Amino acid sequence: MLLENSEKTPLGQIGEAKLIELIREKVNLQHPSSIFGIGDDAALIQPKNMEQVITTDLLTEGVHFDLSYSPIKHLGYKAVVVNLSDIAAMGAKPTQILLSLALPPKFTLEAYEELIAGVLLACNIYKVDLVGGDTSPSLQHLHLNLTAIGEVEPGKAIRQNTAKANEIICVSGSLGAAFAGFLLLDREKEVFKANPEVQPDLEEFPFLLEKQLKPEARFDVLGHLKEANIPVSAMTDVSDGLASDLLRLAKASKLGVRLDAERIPIDQEVYKLAETMKLDPFMLALNGGEDYELLFTVPVSHAQALESIPDLHIIGFTTNQENNYHMVDSSGKAHPITAGGWDGFTES
Repeated sequence: MLLENSEKTPLGQIGEAKLIELIREKVNLQHPSSIFGIGDDAALIQPKNMEQVITTDLLTEGVHFDLSYSPIKHLGYKAVVVNLSDIAAMGAKPTQILLSLALPPKFTLEAYEELIAGVLLACNIYKVDLVGGDTSPSLQHLHLNLTAIGEVEPGKAIRQNTAKANEIICVSGSLGAAFAGFLLLDREKEVFKANPEVQPDLEEFPFLLEKQLKPEARFDVLGHLKEANIPVSAMTDVSDGLASDLLRLAKASKLGVRLDAERIPIDQEVYKLAETMKLDPFMLALNGGEDYELLFTVPVSHAQALESIPDLHIIGFTTNQENNYHMVDSSGKAHPITAGGWDGFTES
């Protein structure tokens, strides 16, 4: 791995000014609203007749990622995507990002370049401009802080608190795969620590690995909904687990929810790993995190039009019974939904 090669270039030989220059020379601004980016005291942005959407995320080594199995380029890519997913959840278009890094002594120039390559790859794919940030030394761990900026027509941002009773609850993609991917990687890490001669057993789960290590923001779903003229009442992204994020949306809108367990989309690889590890696949879907799928409500009058949207699933409906959250199983029995997803401040 890059971090373990003693022949690599220590960052102490480079200096902060050179690290910033290495980024600046690779950045080409794409948006007219990006007047000036890296190279001055601050970026200069000029949106025209639009509302700005701004979000930020802090990723900390040992809490949000493990460098023993997270490829550094993938980490840079993922750091951008998790922020852009929040922009998508507001129904907005991403335009700029700012990146701040706290780099530990173990980090080399080559690792830094790999990280930036992942960041810039995501910028190119999602057509966003890297316009600034900061670098700092860290005593031990790697920290990445990204701020993403987007734009949306005035009054068109999609909020969490605007769902209405008796609307359809939809989710894109499948759920639980990212958390299952984490469990798989963590299991293989422990096996390797116990016996370094054992090769990791990962070949049967490519989808789980991709969802954990290289997720995507679902702007494609927004495009399909717009093309089909389907109005979205409220929306969020599934970052902390379906249960936590759905309850957050329902509470913000002062509504109840009723889910159909059989309609929750779960990939076959999740079922397979769950069986191997003796886990409940529905619990992985409900309480796992980092799926970065879109979760939203739509008026019931558009139910038929939703069928034309690829990779979209109707999983339940909202009710006017505030604080009443249930999931109905195949036998018709209702089970209470509780928030049990990702919370970095909760002891495991």
